[in-house]
Amino acid sequence: MDIRQTILAGAVAFAAAASLSSGAMAMGGASGAHVTYPTTGKIGAVIMNPYKIAPLTAVIRNGGYVLTDITVRIVPKEGGQEIKYKVSDAQARTHGGIPVFGLYGGYRNTVEVSYTKTAFGKSEKVSESYKIYAQPASLQQAGYAGVRDSFFKVNVKKVDPEFKDRLILVNNMIAAPADSTRAVWNNPIGGALEWNRYPQNAIIDTTGEIRWYMNPDPIFDFNDIYKAGIMMGFRQNKDGAFTWGYGQRYVKYDLMGREIWNHRLPDGYNDFSHAMDPMQNGHYLVRVASSDVKRPDGKHVRSVRDVIIEVDENGVVVDEWRLFDILDPYRDVVLKALDQGAVCLNIDASKAGQTMTADQLAAQDKNDQFGDIVGSGAGRNWAHVNSVDYDPTDDSIIISSRHQSALIKIGRDKQVKWIMGSPEGWSDKYKDKVLTPVDKDGKPIKCEGSTCEGGFDWSWTQHTGWRIDSKSDKNIFYLSVFDNGDARGMEQPPMPDMKYSRAVIYKIDQKKMTVEQVWEYGKERGHEWYSPVTSLTEYMPDKDSVFVYSATAGAAFNFKTGAFESAPNPFINEFKWGAKEPSLEIQLENTSGYQAMVVDVQKAFNAK
Repeated sequence: MDIRQTILAGAVAFAAAASLSSGAMAMGGASGAHVTYPTTGKIGAVIMNPYKIAPLTAVIRNGGYVLTDITVRIVPKEGGQEIKYKVSDAQARTHGGIPVFGLYGGYRNTVEVSYTKTAFGKSEKVSESYKIYAQPASLQQAGYAGVRDSFFKVNVKKVDPEFKDRLILVNNMIAAPADSTRAVWNNPIGGALEWNRYPQNAIIDTTGEIRWYMNPDPIFDFNDIYKAGIMMGFRQNKDGAFTWGYGQRYVKYDLMGREIWNHRLPDGYNDFSHAMDPMQNGHYLVRVASSDVKRPDGKHVRSVRDVIIEVDENGVVVDEWRLFDILDPYRDVVLKALDQGAVCLNIDASKAGQTMTADQLAAQDKNDQFGDIVGSGAGRNWAHVNSVDYDPTDDSIIISSRHQSALIKIGRDKQVKWIMGSPEGWSDKYKDKVLTPVDKDGKPIKCEGSTCEGGFDWSWTQHTGWRIDSKSDKNIFYLSVFDNGDARGMEQPPMPDMKYSRAVIYKIDQKKMTVEQVWEYGKERGHEWYSPVTSLTEYMPDKDSVFVYSATAGAAFNFKTGAFESAPNPFINEFKWGAKEPSLEIQLENTSGYQAMVVDVQKAFNAK
């Protein structure tokens, strides 16, 4: 038999066998699913990036066993930071195996796991290790003119031993490419969707390594108005998952990248940006704008960053705070003092140091100028709310209004409870709501206009006015603030490099209507630490510390030409409570930051 006959005979035999098999299945049905895949350990296959948006994650499939008592350890590189966490039974069931988080990109990782596997009533305790290669960290859409790399460089300057276990989520953005500027949402000019930049979200460890990053492409699209916008407002919920928003969406995903929900904003609202706060009752406070406001002059406009809605997990709008009805949208003393070169993310170096005049503000009404522009009245950026928090002791919200340089507490009844900001420019309705500055003994501090003695200062164009829950009660309210510092004292300084930012803790006596400044940092760092926009100050109860991100500091700016000569180089700091110097300092290079925050891995994988 020659070779051709041999091949033909084999083919006939294979076909006959296939026919018999097919016939058997047709007569008796399938005998059961047969799962085949390559395995490298004692259970199932390793699935990389199982949900497509978190490339440095994996799942070791359960292989048909019930897995319990799970512990995961990512073996660090030499001199690196260990990541070790327990996995709840619920998380093992949810992911169909062992979730692996914190892989090094461009590296063959050693992952040690221990678990109990059970099948047919028999259990076995197992400890084993896997070799898992993860691709280098890279963002597909980051490669365009003007971008140096997918991610920032990390310069670790100081880490005290107590803080070496920190994992830090950095919520940044890449400069807007050409295809991000096509959509205009607010005619005649855009609202928040004008801010349409590609996300740069990553988790770093205290050695400077990226241990997680987001590939946003499956859920983000520049060319879809309902899938675009800057990702902002990240918060880790009590179940360990993260919520945030972008453009016309607000979403919830776990640390593995699994979608929990992804909602469009309700139709009566538009333009999410800055803030989404999980409430203690399971609802969310979301900073949006109104899709249709009828002004006192009869004109209909879209508003800009001046509405808070409370939504439940089903997307039902439980309540709303229309700030143009609650506050005075025509208070313009701060608007006339703002540096027009840095109105939050709308940074225009050609306008650096310029301020608005009363005539320019009046002309906006005369000429029907509306949209994302600094101006008074609904339909303009008069409030620019950049954070919202909830106080469960009296069912109130606390907002940070950048363009009023004020932190304001508002009740469920939509009445103002107090104002933490300069007393200048408030109408009679609000004057008695402005807090009185006091010293550590409770004695009033002498103030004149917007300037006070004794080291006290108000916050100016601030971000993140958050209640420190573990230190506050019904009467005493501790407030953490990032005081950006533009228009400090209701004026621009003689020299631009005289500007500075501060992380500040205030203590408010809500009965006496007084405020004491109990801690500050940043003034001594001067202009190098100054962040004209964005940033964060947050109390961390696990270490009784204050975490700070000066997110747009360190940009090289030529004051003669009025041009930025480099991207910002933000600072991450963490302080023991009351400390004058940081226990942790990390500087990022060449990146525009929004916020950063500590990630609790145990919470993420121990959720029930």
